Amino acid sequence: MTKINIKVVASEGAVLPVYKTAGAAGADICALLKEPVIIESGKSAMIPTGLFFEIPEGYEVQIRPRSGLAAKNGVTVLNTPGTIDSDYRGEINVILINLGNKPFTVNNGERIAQMLIAPVIQGDFSVVENLEKTERGSGGFGSTGV
Repeated sequence: MTKINIKVVASEGAVLPVYKTAGAAGADICALLKEPVIIESGKSAMIPTGLFFEIPEGYEVQIRPRSGLAAKNGVTVLNTPGTIDSDYRGEINVILINLGNKPFTVNNGERIAQMLIAPVIQGDFSVVENLEKTERGSGGFGSTGV
């Protein structure tokens, strides 16, 4: 288990991330709103959480959609997965987009996304004249079948 220090705007009612089951990979994170936010169909909104993370070097936090919101309302995280780098110390905000057919209301304390903690491996980039050949080669989208 990796320790993540969290500063919480408790005075305003921010909620700590919570794993809902023992086997859950993602911890739910909640909205911290002074008033409900209505996201019209086809529109997006930045939703604050009142949470500030201190992520250890060598890790990231990924923000991902909640399947229930997506399946029932067509609401998902716009930049999924959103990456929070270990050197970021600002408030965690979630960009939600409403892909459903009707307006969606986000209420204070509502579970809006889930977060996963993942290790990060940085690349050591080298410029070369040629790349090793593979069977696939430069075949791109759909080149291996549908």
